Amino acid sequence: MDGRRDRAAVAAACRDRRARLLADLAAHDRGDARFAAARLAVGALALGLGIGAFGWQRWSGWWLLLPAVAFAAIAVAHARLLERQTHARRRLAHVDRALARLEDRWQGQGVTSTAHLPAGHPYAEDLDLFGAGSLFDLLSTARTDAGERRLAAWLLAPAPPPEVQARQDAVRDLAGRDGLREDLAVLGPEVPGAATTTAVTAWAEAAGHAPPAWAPVVLVALSAVTLAALVLWARSGTPPDWLGGALAAQGVVGLWLRPRVLRAIRAVESRASDLRVAAALIARVEAEPCTSPRLRELQARLHASGAPASVEIARLSRLVDLLTSRQNQIFGPLSVLLFWATHLAWAIDRWRARAGRHVGDWFDALGEVEALAALATFAAERPDAVYPSLTAGAPTLYGTAVAHPLLPPATAVGNDVALGGLAPHLVIISGSNMSGKSTYMRALGVNVVLAQAGAPVCAAALRLTPLMPAGTLRVQDSLQSGQSRFFAEITKLRQIVDLARETAGTGTLFLIDEILSGTNSHDRQEGAAGVLRGLVELGAIGFATTHDLALTALAGSLGGRARNMHFVDHFEDGVLRFDYTLRDGVVSTSNALALMRSVGLDV
Repeated sequence: MDGRRDRAAVAAACRDRRARLLADLAAHDRGDARFAAARLAVGALALGLGIGAFGWQRWSGWWLLLPAVAFAAIAVAHARLLERQTHARRRLAHVDRALARLEDRWQGQGVTSTAHLPAGHPYAEDLDLFGAGSLFDLLSTARTDAGERRLAAWLLAPAPPPEVQARQDAVRDLAGRDGLREDLAVLGPEVPGAATTTAVTAWAEAAGHAPPAWAPVVLVALSAVTLAALVLWARSGTPPDWLGGALAAQGVVGLWLRPRVLRAIRAVESRASDLRVAAALIARVEAEPCTSPRLRELQARLHASGAPASVEIARLSRLVDLLTSRQNQIFGPLSVLLFWATHLAWAIDRWRARAGRHVGDWFDALGEVEALAALATFAAERPDAVYPSLTAGAPTLYGTAVAHPLLPPATAVGNDVALGGLAPHLVIISGSNMSGKSTYMRALGVNVVLAQAGAPVCAAALRLTPLMPAGTLRVQDSLQSGQSRFFAEITKLRQIVDLARETAGTGTLFLIDEILSGTNSHDRQEGAAGVLRGLVELGAIGFATTHDLALTALAGSLGGRARNMHFVDHFEDGVLRFDYTLRDGVVSTSNALALMRSVGLDV
């Protein structure tokens, strides 16, 4: 099957979807203009009736109800149209981003933050997992921070084979549910960045502050007395003598309760939009008839409290909305007299006492669904990708036509890999500058990360055991810490050796680029041979690239456990060209001098 043609079909369907959304938006815009004209006409009619009333002998003010009712009906219908228009715009933005991925212009349009990049991680920086143009930038479609955290965690830590199989089944299920994945990307109000669930979870799981048993009754009584005094004042024009006492009593009680009220509402009051996002997303997940065991298990977790999680969160969201209504300039003074914030704070605390302990699990389940949906979107947009086979055993990695997921599929060159088992445990790769050595290792590393996260991989086939990648592909000096590049490299090499020594149940896949290039030839040969031989003896498998052809002699000293391979280049019409294809043996050409001459250096 031609994967490129399949991907072109996906892109064509995406363009068709975009055209339909643009047509819907155009219709909504026309409707918006009609509603605006209708509201203006009804307003003019009401004004005309009001002016005409002064000249009509038998005028009844009740006639003004007609334009008022018409105006209200138009306003309601207009609001619904505007809501549909907003959702269409969001869906269009979602489709535009999908089309950008399909047309390979997605870099920087997703999540470009490096907040999930842990310091000292064995492979995250080497394999470009986070930041602009990274794997996370390509993959993440999550609307909540819980979804982003879960996806990042999966990329940072290999999962065991049974867990990978469960995720693969769920990803396959979700890959065919385009409507669900689109809804998860657009439902709920807009929020700046990912909707925050962390603060709400911490608040929900904390102990509440129940009011004294007598407090609600006393507050209602105080509010009734004060309101009665205000009504008498309005009717008689003279305030009753006891109004001041009622207001003073309310002030004393309100100030006494204020610290408790603030503790109850402070963490949740600012999260109204986040709660509406979570409620909308969870309701959509609950309604989907999923078939994979993992997705059904996640749906069951959303009903752990008895009532659906979406219903419970929507209740909390409504309470928070009512709470924020006290900020209205018209209702604000009345809300003070009614102890509005206090009553709602207690209602919110009652909600917390009943459902709060389930909130963390609800958001955790939602985050997992979002992470699975992100991997499923990758699968749907890469129909030529395959699901790898992951089995327990001694470290092995076998693949056919493995290509880098971050390169355009139309131009990415796939290469085979055979490591561990009966194949060599070490492959020493030689080759000229820019010939593809580092890209090949990154391609393998990123696909191993995808495989153990539960995603399909960019290859014709891939089979592996649990592997922890570790590399030196992004080693650099540091002025702030006073480290040279060589010192940074040997520190990273020590980390890889320690990982190979300490890893239990998961093999180490080392990806060492230009090993010990920062020192002299003798020390490089002795040091590289010792490090690589030690890694093989510890049971690790992997690659080491080098420009020092003397290092390729190491393969002979390790017998069948090591192998030399290389990339080549050639000049054609004065231009240096590469085919990025891995070949057996040691490279026999070099392009360094030619490259220097091509940029004008006299060498």
